Amino acid sequence: MEPINAWLVDELARLSRLSLPEEERRAMTAQLKRIVDYMDILGRLDTAGIEPLSHEAPVGNVLRPDVVEPSLDRGELLANAPAQDGEMFLTPRSVE
Repeated sequence: MEPINAWLVDELARLSRLSLPEEERRAMTAQLKRIVDYMDILGRLDTAGIEPLSHEAPVGNVLRPDVVEPSLDRGELLANAPAQDGEMFLTPRSVE
């Protein structure tokens, strides 16, 4: 990996369409160096025999079962409609 330096931070800022003042550029350079150094430490860990994970916690279906239930009464649903014909809501025509 290319070492983190001012040129690389400037290039990343340009690609991200960011304008970094000098103080922020120095801070970003230091932060990126710490991140890359930490990734190097993680890269040196012995992970032999450890199964890769797609999620950090078990994931199950979060949807409720599909159960048929009675609908609401059509009359009650249409009662507060500004315009209706007894079967459906009426709206102004939007396409000629």
